[in-house]
Amino acid sequence: MIKETKSEETTSKKDFEEIVRLSKETVGKLVNKEPLSVISLNQEKGDWVVVVEVLERKAVPDSQNLIGKYRLSFGKNKEFLGYKRIEIRKRSDTGKEFPEEEEEIK
Repeated sequence: MIKETKSEETTSKKDFEEIVRLSKETVGKLVNKEPLSVISLNQEKGDWVVVVEVLERKAVPDSQNLIGKYRLSFGKNKEFLGYKRIEIRKRSDTGKEFPEEEEEIK
């Protein structure tokens, strides 16, 4: 029987789930708004870079809600490093869903 071993560099499903939870919790506390969803999650040089959508302002109809995108950074040990709002839009504004050349997240 072969035993699988987890190396330090292997990222598990549990790691991703924890970063998603941490990201939503952190952005919710920082901006005091409701996090909606994680739309991007990457590991770069061991650090985590996460983009979370946040409900900035509710409106009627809800297509006029304001949605913000926040980029958060966490270190290798999941310690919070910083954040920045990178976009704000109306929910009905779809913009570029999948741009041809997407700017690299740093």
